[in-house]
Amino acid sequence: MSIFAFSTAVLLAGAPADATNTPPSGAASANSAAEVAAAQSAQLELPQSTAPTDPVSAPTELSLADQPEQAAIVVTAKPRPDPGDPVEAVNEVAFSAVQAVDTEFVGPLAMSYKSAIPNPARSGLRHFFNNLQEPIVFLNFLLQLKPGKAAETLGRFTVNSTIGVAGLIDVAKKKPFHLPRRPNGFAYTMGYYGVKPGPFLFLPIIGPTTVRDLFGRWVDLLVLPITVGKPFTNPIYGASTLVLRSLDERAEADDRLRRLKEGSQDHYKALRDDYLRNRQAEIDQLHSKKGMPATLQPAAPPREQ
Repeated sequence: MSIFAFSTAVLLAGAPADATNTPPSGAASANSAAEVAAAQSAQLELPQSTAPTDPVSAPTELSLADQPEQAAIVVTAKPRPDPGDPVEAVNEVAFSAVQAVDTEFVGPLAMSYKSAIPNPARSGLRHFFNNLQEPIVFLNFLLQLKPGKAAETLGRFTVNSTIGVAGLIDVAKKKPFHLPRRPNGFAYTMGYYGVKPGPFLFLPIIGPTTVRDLFGRWVDLLVLPITVGKPFTNPIYGASTLVLRSLDERAEADDRLRRLKEGSQDHYKALRDDYLRNRQAEIDQLHSKKGMPATLQPAAPPREQ
C-alpha cells in the first residue's frame, strides 16, 4: 500500500459518524420545504370539531330538556283592574248576586207588573213621580247658573201640577207649551263643575252608580223632606215609592238590558261601560246650548225619590 492510500484511510476513520450521512445542502432545503407543506396540509384537513375549546369562555348550547326549570314558569296573574273600577272584584261579586236575584225574582215581578197594569196607568204613575222631582231639577239649574232652564222647569212643574192633574199627565211637553223634561240633580251639578265620577260601584237595590252619583243622589233625597216635610218624611211613603219606581224602571229597561246582555261576552263590563258612557254624555250635554236630548238615557238610571 502506498503512503497516499494509507493517509486517506486514516482520515476517513477519524471523521465524525454523522458526517458521512449528511446530505448536500440542496437536498436538505428540499426536505425541509416538503415537511412544512405536509404540516400545513395536515392542519387544513383537521376537522373543525377537533379544535380545542375553552370550557369557560365558549358558549354552551342547551336543548329544551336541559333548560332550567325557571324557563317553564307561566305567569297567571290577573290584569290590573280598570282605572275607573278599582274595586272590580267586589263589584263583580255584587253583580252576580244581584243578577241571580233579578233573574229569579225582580225581573219576573217587574214583567208581571208591566202586564198587569195598563200602560196609561203606568205612564201616569211615572209622570207623577217625575213631576215631584221638578223642584230638584229647578234648584240644580240655578246652581249651574242656567236661569233660562230653571224658569222652564218651574213653568213645567206649574203646568203639570195644575192642568196635568198633579203631574199624572205630561201636558207641558205638548203644544202650546213645548217644555220637555230635563233630568237634573246634584250629581249633575258636581259633574258640571268638573267633579270626577270616582270609582264605579254596583250596589244592591241601587244598581250601577259611582261615588259622585251616590253622594248626589243622597243630597237629592234630602231636598223634599227638608223643604216640604210630610209626606216625604214618612218612611212608608219613601219605601212604597221606591218599590213602585224600581219595578217600573226595571220593566221599561228590560228590552235594553236583554240586548246588552246578549250582545256582549262580559255582561258586567258591558253594563258598567254603558252606564259610565251615558252618564258622561249627560254631563257633557249640560255644557251644550241645545240641552239634554230626550233619547239619551242611561241603561239603568239612578232612581230618585
